[in-house]
Amino acid sequence: MNNSTTACAAVNRRKILHHRRHHQSLIPGLPDDVAQICLNQVHPSTLFSVCHSWRKLIYSPSFPPFLSLYALLLSTNQVEFACFDPISSKWHLLPPPPPDPPLRILVKHPSFISRNLPIQSVTVSGNLILLAATADQFLPAISRPLIFNPTVKKWTHGPRLNAPRRWCAAGALGNSVYVASGVGSHYNLDVARSVIKWDLDNSSGPEFDNRAHYSARYCNERKMRWKWEEMSGLKDGKFSREAIEAIGWKGKLCMVNVKGDAAKQGIIYNVETDTWHDMPEGMLSGWRGPVAAMAEEILYTVDESKGVLRRYDEERDVWVEILEYEMLKGAEHVVADGGRVCVVGGGGGSGIVVVDVAVETPRLVMVETPVGFQVLNIHVLPRMSH
Repeated sequence: MNNSTTACAAVNRRKILHHRRHHQSLIPGLPDDVAQICLNQVHPSTLFSVCHSWRKLIYSPSFPPFLSLYALLLSTNQVEFACFDPISSKWHLLPPPPPDPPLRILVKHPSFISRNLPIQSVTVSGNLILLAATADQFLPAISRPLIFNPTVKKWTHGPRLNAPRRWCAAGALGNSVYVASGVGSHYNLDVARSVIKWDLDNSSGPEFDNRAHYSARYCNERKMRWKWEEMSGLKDGKFSREAIEAIGWKGKLCMVNVKGDAAKQGIIYNVETDTWHDMPEGMLSGWRGPVAAMAEEILYTVDESKGVLRRYDEERDVWVEILEYEMLKGAEHVVADGGRVCVVGGGGGSGIVVVDVAVETPRLVMVETPVGFQVLNIHVLPRMSH
């Protein structure tokens, strides 16, 4: 055996010894794969507090991902993206979006001293997707949706919008993203009446699949489906007045054209029939603040003037009160998932109210926002991998 072979063998032995010293079995006496089957049944908050190896496990790709809060944050006119980990109770900044093209978003403007210019985003298939915002000169800031996948902690671009817009209706249902109405660089009636859909199930383009290699034929086939599809349009352009949410609920999209207590128009889009209908009177009259759907089955709203959380009863066409809480007044954004309703109050700087609605007597928890930041929007997605 020559000297080089002996040296290599010594290096390998040191690596093995180092691994043994620093690798702690998940459960002594059990292979790690068997131990993980057992630990997968334990709540991650319990695992986090026991030992380093279990803490490392809950952030690994092989552990069932728990839900976390994702927020769009504002600090001195700079937009950041962050995730709140409910297990460690810490905020973590997301990686920055790709620099090409640069993301330039205008949030504050002297003409709108008392309000922020909106950034519209949705969650689909476990991804955070930015759809619309305003740039300098009041131009649309996003020509291609920005997609963040928390599993791989990467941003990619979606299919190009034929008519980039802002102040539109944006929503998601199933695995599809919908954008309706809005304005571009100037008001255009065709854009204001248009409705477009992007089905992520049929959109596994090269940028979205995150695969290493593709044949030319595979890429071309995927790119052909990597596009927005025109749907049945609106009867008028009244939904381009401000940025609004299109709430996915029981195979439909529900939306109103004005926020708050003002007189408004409400419509519902039936995805299966590609048709639009007027919103039921009771649903519309109680739509007095932000609305969210739990698993696209249960609608929740917060009356922004009274600070009351309500649930929609479809059979009676009424909103049923769940609780009233001072911190819910001025509610600007709400999201519902995992048995909890999360609410951002007026100004976005006073914290996020989390209401556990899965229990008989709803419980409230406050999530403090990062110091110096204002919350512009919130979502619920699987936790980021470490």
